[in-house]
Amino acid sequence: MPTYARSARFMRDHGGLSAAQKKEFRKAVELFVAGLASGTGRFHPSLRVHRLGSTIDVWSLTWGKGGKGRATFRFGEPARPGEPHVEWLGVTPDHSLY
Repeated sequence: MPTYARSARFMRDHGGLSAAQKKEFRKAVELFVAGLASGTGRFHPSLRVHRLGSTIDVWSLTWGKGGKGRATFRFGEPARPGEPHVEWLGVTPDHSLY
């Protein structure tokens, strides 16, 4: 099971999500964690996990209608040997859920 940390920006962003948006983000995170746990490096296609532009370590996952919900993250130093550590950087809501 991966470990995680949340940046101050992520906490502010997440706090601004509606209950429906939080629920959808939670579903996306569950799919993301399942992909991490598989050890294949493959994620559910609905998440559209990809590296951001020319960055070395910042990734994005999107979800919802047309990929309008988005979270950014990076992989940090493992807190437990052999387990991925995800550092959540920010989250933008899927506005179609208002």
